[in-house]
Amino acid sequence: APPGAPQRRVPSRRMEQAGDALEEVLSKALSQRSLTLGVYEAAKLLNVDPDNVVLCLLAADEEEAEDAALQIHFTLIQAFCCENDINILRVSNPARLAQLLLPHTATEPPTDLHCVLVTNPHASQWKDPALSQLMCFCRERRYADQWVPVINLPER
Repeated sequence: APPGAPQRRVPSRRMEQAGDALEEVLSKALSQRSLTLGVYEAAKLLNVDPDNVVLCLLAADEEEAEDAALQIHFTLIQAFCCENDINILRVSNPARLAQLLLPHTATEPPTDLHCVLVTNPHASQWKDPALSQLMCFCRERRYADQWVPVINLPER
């Protein structure tokens, strides 16, 4: 087996748990209306009120990953989040993110889900076990020098 192969199994289980936790956090944030969707909306909020943002999600499928403008936006948002101690995750399956979020948003043209911010409307959200689990996952990944960990939302 190549060096480090056995250790890969542990993170995948952790990533599954993190994926479940993320789904729970998103569903709660939807019901509390504490989500900001879209690169431009996110950039505006990060500029005005970064202290209220508890989590930033970036999502792009393989085709979009080639989009230079989008990658520049991602790089700037990542830098801003790192500077402001905002946990950041990259969602590897944007289609699942859309399934979770779009049925609940207005039926206008497709919403930009490349960037999703979860804000903290109530201090009580800090006691949210799913959010705490995600924070731990982000911290663990940072210790492993993975500043923007990739997460997979579970398919249902």
